[in-house]
Amino acid sequence: MKIVVCVKQVPATADARIDPETKRIIREGTKAVLNPFDLYAVEEAVRIRERAGGEVIALSMGPENAKNSLIEALSMGADRAVLLCDRAFGGSDTWATGYALSKAIEALGGADLIICGKQAVDGDTAQVGPGIAARLDIMQAANVSKVEDVDPGHIRVCRSNEYGYDLLRLRLPALITVLKDINIPRIPTLKNARKARQADIAVWTPSDIGADPGLIGLNASPTRVVKTEPPALRDSVTLHIDGGEPEKAAAALAGELFGRGLL
Repeated sequence: MKIVVCVKQVPATADARIDPETKRIIREGTKAVLNPFDLYAVEEAVRIRERAGGEVIALSMGPENAKNSLIEALSMGADRAVLLCDRAFGGSDTWATGYALSKAIEALGGADLIICGKQAVDGDTAQVGPGIAARLDIMQAANVSKVEDVDPGHIRVCRSNEYGYDLLRLRLPALITVLKDINIPRIPTLKNARKARQADIAVWTPSDIGADPGLIGLNASPTRVVKTEPPALRDSVTLHIDGGEPEKAAAALAGELFGRGLL
């Protein structure tokens, strides 16, 4: 079974900054990490390969230093890695990113299963995974919390929803996006970490994947960020209510909340 796991390098949350002119995240000089949700995607891909055989290919798009996230995926057990890296990809929104990654998957000869993290913490859109599936015209399931079974033609998964979960059987090829509930990512062994750092990571340009130049990058991205601003500061005043009896304290609390328009 050929499994492609899509990963992304993102700014460490505490270090994220927005360029006031371009309204884009400033990545230069900012500490970067593997997107937390993608750790679970890599782990699940490796677990499925251990059960069903085949190979796991880690795929990412980003600048040269995004290789660090691919190295982490390799150290966790991915067999090989591919990085889409070219200035032409710069500024791609979720629509253009989904297109580029789908073209890369086609260039890899397709995949039986594609696994993505639920979302990237720098954008929180959860759109790229479903966008890839739509481009490739394959079945998909988002918010997967458990892979029940995999056979040569199908995958059975639990998809979480607000009421519980759905049990789905998808025909392969298919794409799933996974939640953090799905597993506990392994800690790479020293041997695997050293091997990953010596691995040859393929670097592909738009021409390598047959991408239409008019469908990638900032100019091809329909999303436009018009305004960004930090969230409003929360009221940090602490109010101590001493009502004596629990009933009186509860009534006083309710009155205070009602007065503030919170009830």
